Amino acid sequence: MQKIVPHLWFDKEAVAAAEFYAATFPDSKITLKTEIKDTPSGDCDIVAFEIMGYQFMSISAGPYFSINPSISFHAKFKTPQEVEAIWSKLTPGGTVMMELGEYPFSKKYGWIQDKFGVSWQVICTEGEYEERVTPVLMFTKGLCSKAEEAINFYASVFPGGTAQVLARYEKGEEPDAEGSVKYAQFVLAGQEFGAMDSARMHDFSFSEAVSLMVNCKDQEEIDYFWGTLSAVPESEQCGWIKDKFGVSWQIVPEKMGELMSSKAAEQAMLKMKKIVIQELKDA
Repeated sequence: MQKIVPHLWFDKEAVAAAEFYAATFPDSKITLKTEIKDTPSGDCDIVAFEIMGYQFMSISAGPYFSINPSISFHAKFKTPQEVEAIWSKLTPGGTVMMELGEYPFSKKYGWIQDKFGVSWQVICTEGEYEERVTPVLMFTKGLCSKAEEAINFYASVFPGGTAQVLARYEKGEEPDAEGSVKYAQFVLAGQEFGAMDSARMHDFSFSEAVSLMVNCKDQEEIDYFWGTLSAVPESEQCGWIKDKFGVSWQIVPEKMGELMSSKAAEQAMLKMKKIVIQELKDA
């Protein structure tokens, strides 16, 4: 099981978005569609899907949050032709953030926010890669210059985690401060992530619209990640927390689907802050 699963919050589009990604990317598919009834947001579609073997979850739970580029996703391909093919499918109805073209770091690269609001950095990478999808965190506004601190913190939280700054902004690259993170890589639970600072004018930052779901093997692990990551008590609800950098996480049991197989368990979970496995079993 993938330890950390990106989770996308949509108004009503979770199923449509998953169907679009399954049709757009190779080796991609929907693995689960279900519904939770009588939540504070009404009846909610829950969808699990894979993009090039990388697991995602999504929910249709109302217009409370809007997906933005603060967390984007690298989609890696071996040839420029593959990049161009995917780009042509993502562009209709989307917003280009960086034009598709050749850059110092890639023969073919482009950054686009698709019609569902999800941001993709489509890139041609030379050589081998273990994962074809990589979440990338962008630290903007008051969080700009915090990327290095954040990735070191995350690496300390997850056993065996590592963090490495690969490129820093240099003098003359204003408004970004000299020495701040142009791109960094960190590995949590064996999964690759990226991070960057951006001092440019952005009207977005991290939100619940894109969260990171941590699958925990037992209550002890839930307690550990909850205790180390949660920094905003008022954000604690139904397994959701927010860390000191504003990134939202969901701390959940690995067997969440099995535990939520009854209406009583669903309703019990909706009343929880931190998820207590035994209480779900007893419901």
